[in-house]
Amino acid sequence: MSAACNHLTVQPSELSFPFKLKKQSSCSLMLANNTDQHVAFKVKTTNPKKYCVRPNSGFLLPGDSTCNVTVTMQAQKKAPLDLQCKDKFLIQSVVVSKRIADKDDITAENFDKAAGNLVREFKLRVVYVHANQPLSVVEGSKEEEEEEEEEEGSSSSRAAVVVALKEKEEYAIQRQELDPEIDRNNGGGGGGSFSMMFVIFI
Repeated sequence: MSAACNHLTVQPSELSFPFKLKKQSSCSLMLANNTDQHVAFKVKTTNPKKYCVRPNSGFLLPGDSTCNVTVTMQAQKKAPLDLQCKDKFLIQSVVVSKRIADKDDITAENFDKAAGNLVREFKLRVVYVHANQPLSVVEGSKEEEEEEEEEEGSSSSRAAVVVALKEKEEYAIQRQELDPEIDRNNGGGGGGSFSMMFVIFI
């Protein structure tokens, strides 16, 4: 969806940012010259610390020339309630002299209404949209996976200890059951035990 402000056509008519916690998000604007004259533009916002606009000013040659403007929202630590945003952008445009050959030639005086300049303005609102996979969810999943791996590792260690104890207990029980039989077979004496060992050795 596009909108016209006499000098320029602005597409889209609002800035939509996929909102992701702790991650930058960008969207683009396309400005098109509707006149047969040189038109300078400037992009302003109500929250300049939050957004980076490149380029934030420039000029367009006559004959449907266009300019792409990228607006980047800095990483946000908190999500606003219901993802509602009150930030707004303002695009100002004014016809300038043909002598302007570079955006550095454009000054604040060009947009001074008091000086008699015919400045056109177009306002854009900011809209946050739900991202497919917010960073907070991804980070949470990674942390949960790490915790699960640690739990699995500790569970495996505990299981190994339990198995070893059970084996030791079974060995002790078997030993208790076998010792009387060995004593009976060998007459209950130490010599019998030695004879038994000697027979086994042979």
